[in-house]
Amino acid sequence: MGKKGTAIVLAAGQGRRMGTATQKQFLDVNGKPLLYYSLRGFQESPLIQEIILVTGEDKISFCRDRIVEPYGFTKVSQIIPGGEQRYDSVYEGLKHCANCDYVFIHDGARPFVTEEILNRAWEEVQQYQACAVGVPAKDTIKITDGEGFGIETPARSSVWQVQTPQVFSYSLIRKAYDLLQHTDRSQVTDDSMVVEHMLVQKVHMTMGDYRNIKVTTPEDLPLAEVFLKKIKKFEK
Repeated sequence: MGKKGTAIVLAAGQGRRMGTATQKQFLDVNGKPLLYYSLRGFQESPLIQEIILVTGEDKISFCRDRIVEPYGFTKVSQIIPGGEQRYDSVYEGLKHCANCDYVFIHDGARPFVTEEILNRAWEEVQQYQACAVGVPAKDTIKITDGEGFGIETPARSSVWQVQTPQVFSYSLIRKAYDLLQHTDRSQVTDDSMVVEHMLVQKVHMTMGDYRNIKVTTPEDLPLAEVFLKKIKKFEK
């Protein structure tokens, strides 16, 4: 029997930086909710057998009635309420996984997950047990002090911009998140940090795509529309 892949898609964020009444993951982009594109990437992948959609408790019916059922996302087995912070939502998703080997944790506002990205991540997670999709930084990065002065310039060749999905063996990521519940979580911004800090486990960087952006601010929307028109898999 083959290994089971489960995707946890996070759509519980408030998206305050977008400045719209509608949460960013539900904004209309080229005639469909932004979340549609994220779910579709996993729905169409043979690597994924189950999708757990995590959203706000008040959005469960909306997601089911306006997105999951109308667009035939049959792999979405559960739509569950998330928590106050991202790491809370991830933990809820992990607790609802059943008999899976590998977990793909993905931001619902990141619509450009492709088959190529998923295939690379699948290959690497089997080798390393923990990997995060990302891209090498194009810009020089500055580390600043509390007053905004640059204090360090890391070599650009060693700096990556981290994306999602981040992919782990289920037993490893579940253990890391179980441990996280008993420590300070205030500085946690992604899942690779949890694994690195809780288990002292290295996370391998997996090549993503520069188009795999997270739609966060109003400036991202027209860019997302351009990418949707250019990427062939989204032309259907």
